[in-house]
Amino acid sequence: MAQADQEFDYLLDEQVGFLLRQVNQRHLSIFTNSIKDLTPTQFATLAKMREIGAVSQNDLGRQTAMDAATMKGVVDRLSKRGLVCTKPDPSDQRRILVELEPLAYSLLDEMLERAHKISDETLAPLKKAEQKQLINLLKKVLDR
Repeated sequence: MAQADQEFDYLLDEQVGFLLRQVNQRHLSIFTNSIKDLTPTQFATLAKMREIGAVSQNDLGRQTAMDAATMKGVVDRLSKRGLVCTKPDPSDQRRILVELEPLAYSLLDEMLERAHKISDETLAPLKKAEQKQLINLLKKVLDR
């Protein structure tokens, strides 16, 4: 067995990717304990559509940070549940628009309070000012 190198200066516990993955795992655990009806990607898709309205599947993927294959799977599953419908874009028949069904609005209304609590619980170890600072720093890293 190799001996630990005392001069190795790469500490995994100090790396941004490792820390972000752990925070994401914490958040996903909180999410799945609170919202059992939808996956995080399904919830994100519905929430973004509630925010922006009917949208092309490609644009929806970009706005929710999902690749085309993932977005197609999410839309297919939501469609089977009667939460979204797809239809050709009247201005470009090659594009498919995704639109919320009335059931999705009801479901989102019901989940809104839980969604806020999930974010609050994820950030609970931080003071309010630190929470805002973290969100602002993450947006800055993403250049938003």
